[in-house]
Amino acid sequence: MLTSRRVSLNLAWGLLVVGSMTPRLVGAQLLGEIDFPNSGAPEAQADFIEGVLYLHNFEYEDAREAFVRAREIDPGFAMAYWGEAMTHNHPIWMRQQTEAGRAVLAALGESSQERRAQAGSAREAAYLAAVETLFGEDGDGTQKEERDDRYRDAMRRLYELHPDDDEAAAFSALAILGTAHEGRDFATYMRAAAVASEVWERNDHHPGAAHYLIHSFDDPIHAPLGLPMARRYAAIAPAAAHAQHMTSHIFVALGLWQDVVDANVVARRVQNQGFAERGRPPRLCGHYPYWLEYGYLQQGRIGEAARVLEQCLDGLASGGDEGELWHFAAMRARFAVDSEAWDKVASWVNPAAAHHANYIFADGLAAYHLGDEAALQMAIE
Repeated sequence: MLTSRRVSLNLAWGLLVVGSMTPRLVGAQLLGEIDFPNSGAPEAQADFIEGVLYLHNFEYEDAREAFVRAREIDPGFAMAYWGEAMTHNHPIWMRQQTEAGRAVLAALGESSQERRAQAGSAREAAYLAAVETLFGEDGDGTQKEERDDRYRDAMRRLYELHPDDDEAAAFSALAILGTAHEGRDFATYMRAAAVASEVWERNDHHPGAAHYLIHSFDDPIHAPLGLPMARRYAAIAPAAAHAQHMTSHIFVALGLWQDVVDANVVARRVQNQGFAERGRPPRLCGHYPYWLEYGYLQQGRIGEAARVLEQCLDGLASGGDEGELWHFAAMRARFAVDSEAWDKVASWVNPAAAHHANYIFADGLAAYHLGDEAALQMAIE
């Protein structure tokens, strides 16, 4: 039987009770609103829809966990496997965990025919066919860029066949964005915006519509077109850290620095709440602190920018991955240029980050202004 579950945002209520809710219930209520009819068991619907919402918000780990729960409830739920496979593809970041995605599909069926036989409708079979195109088959010799282009075409055809399917439209828009392999291309991004706008006009609580329009308009020329979505997206999906941060892409382009700060303060808090729920330490060096520091520096709030950097450095005391080390080095270099606080920059030392060009640049710049010839020579070499 075809079932449908509509998950809606109730922000005012959610903010009142968020402290007493479990993480899963918070996520289900505060991620946006979609309507995605499917053939899964009624008992699996809440987890499946939650997974799709997290997917639109680029919270891939949370999405994966939700889809796994859905297929544990309904082992024959083909679309739950589709969703889990989709969590291994990150189009905007041009990254794909190819083998992991193929493994999920293989768990549904060894062959394409076996997998599609489990689809509950021709429409669901088309979703499975599209994701198979995205990951390809082991040994087929295809490159990611080629598969991205084929996936874009498959999603376009799916949407043309099902023009009332907002999920087909939203994922079609994202697929278009995922073909900008040579960098930002206005024609590509405007095509994506045209498709995402159709969803936005029908449902302005759709997290994917807001998110993909912001990405489409993420440049100084088109940013004014994305401001309505940026003003709305944080409220559409307050349980998604990436949604809180994503609004600041438009705010930066328009020089709305307090909005940049506010967005990334919240993004960092939401992200670290999620880490705490998983028993992980907070992430003090990363994408959101990086943008937060920039917002503070643009406002001339040097002391607050310094505190963000010092928190980052403290967080690295027990080690850090390459992403965290890169962000520390980049934040340190930016602080040096914008603050000219050379003594402070020179005092922020982390040998594990010293191989990054930004770290060496900041060392050299500080040494030059402090008249430290030995340190300057070391940076040059």
